[in-house]
Amino acid sequence: MAQNTPPDSNTPSKLRMLNVINRAARHDHLIMAALSLGVGLVTGVAVIFFREAIQWIQWAYYGTATERFYLAAETFPWWMILLVPTAGGLLVGIFIHWTLPERRPHGIPDVIEAYARRNAFMSFRTGMAAMLASAASVGCGASVGREGPAVHLGASLTGWLTRKLDLPRPFARVILGCGVSAAVAASFNAPIAGALFASEVIIGYYALRTFAPIVIASVAGTALTRIWFGDFPAFFVSETLFASLWEFPAFLLLGIVCAIVAISFMRSIEVTQTLASKLPGPTWYRPAIAGLGVGAIALVFPHVLGVGYGLTESAMTMQFGFWMIIGIALAKIIATALSLGFGFAGGVFSPALVIGALTGSAFGILATSVFPEFSSGPDAYALVGMGAVAAAVLGAPISTTLIVFELTGDYALTLGVMVSVVTATEITQIIFGRSFFSRQLSRRGVNLKTEAEDEALKVNTISQIMKNDNSRIPENTPLKDVRVALQSSTIGKLFVTNDDGTLLGCIKLSDLGSKAFDTSSDDATNAGSVANSHSPILSLKNDLHMVLELMNETSEEVIAIVDTMENMQFSGYITHHDVMQSYTRTLSQFRNEERTY
Repeated sequence: MAQNTPPDSNTPSKLRMLNVINRAARHDHLIMAALSLGVGLVTGVAVIFFREAIQWIQWAYYGTATERFYLAAETFPWWMILLVPTAGGLLVGIFIHWTLPERRPHGIPDVIEAYARRNAFMSFRTGMAAMLASAASVGCGASVGREGPAVHLGASLTGWLTRKLDLPRPFARVILGCGVSAAVAASFNAPIAGALFASEVIIGYYALRTFAPIVIASVAGTALTRIWFGDFPAFFVSETLFASLWEFPAFLLLGIVCAIVAISFMRSIEVTQTLASKLPGPTWYRPAIAGLGVGAIALVFPHVLGVGYGLTESAMTMQFGFWMIIGIALAKIIATALSLGFGFAGGVFSPALVIGALTGSAFGILATSVFPEFSSGPDAYALVGMGAVAAAVLGAPISTTLIVFELTGDYALTLGVMVSVVTATEITQIIFGRSFFSRQLSRRGVNLKTEAEDEALKVNTISQIMKNDNSRIPENTPLKDVRVALQSSTIGKLFVTNDDGTLLGCIKLSDLGSKAFDTSSDDATNAGSVANSHSPILSLKNDLHMVLELMNETSEEVIAIVDTMENMQFSGYITHHDVMQSYTRTLSQFRNEERTY
């Protein structure tokens, strides 16, 4: 006789726990929080590996892994300074040529493009190859930054994850922002700025539901790097004090100077890119030319080698004289333009910080010498200049301002930094454009302003919007009946077909000419004889973007649609009003999804 199994005393509690888990699994925000935490941790590990890889490669080339690289470079023999960047550039060029799409470096502009055009999907393989190319570039001494590659690395990991999990479009784009925020936060040890950078530069707007998971990822990425590298600001500077309100005109003037420097810096990169594109032969040898040029500059100014954080700190602690600062700043601009223009892989963020600190330091020396009693000191102006140039280059005044604060741990010059940052950013956007990244995308033919519109037009098909009502008439319809049909048509156009349904042409009132009011030839005239066979036509294979282009070219408000251009079987018609209504509805849906997942 079978015995009844005694009930498990823990069964009610287990059921309650399962119910809680099931409810949580159906809650989008909890799922997003869990994903963002995982993304932050994975990205933090990836950034740690990337930074260590730079030091390993640098040690292999030069025998030192210090981030204050220019101090060690001053002791290197001349042949090493020339040979290593050149040989490193050759290896980087060959690697990029065989591993990266379009045989070019990848960075933040590609992340922005993926967010805008590809539903945040990115390639894991491309991300890993771009990371290795960037680590090799920085490690051999190219004048490039590590933050841009770190952002691309974080975005590639999350873009690959969203594809594997088959996440819907709103989720995928927010998760991409999480990867970006974690990468910036981990690279700079700046969690607040990392979160704002993702919203300001990549996503393009601030929303509470989007911001929450981005903050989680940013904090997670920062926590890992603090455990590994320690909780230290990137630069150690002396405490600065805001001396006087009379300094505001000086900070405003510094913002103008920083805008000029930022524009010159970005244009110099474009000039070298144009020059490099005109060189004959394959692209793989171009970084070697840049390496030779950087090495030649480094013989006089070894400060230009590498990321330049040691140089930035030296500029903020006033270890150089005025003319030395000017010389180093010009050398850094040229070296960075050569490195990025001729194909080294790396970012523009760190060079912008270095050039900004040098600019502010030089300006501070002049300001202090003229009005010493009203000056906060050259070191304070170096800090302000660093933020102003970087903000102008990135087109991100809010996050850049916070990055400066978190990098230095100095909050005393808040007002001064904000005045210079806003001034430099506004002037740069008026003269140059929104940012260096948007300008680079424009050079590739990518217009971010039209990406949302293009995507909205591609979501719906012609067959979903077109109509097929009483505007179709047979070719043998008498002319008098054609007049009656035109008068009752809501679109002012008729579509003439034969017995097989083949479209022969279209009729508007203007196509009738004198026959519109002359009834003498009605018995000898039918719809087929007055149909305009040259009216614009599209097939079901075309998209709504093509419909709008054709309407703009021909000034037609209504276009006939056929099955294919080969069989010309009439399927219906589409109006400009219906296309725009579909576009507006889809675009509004996109925006609502991004704010509510």
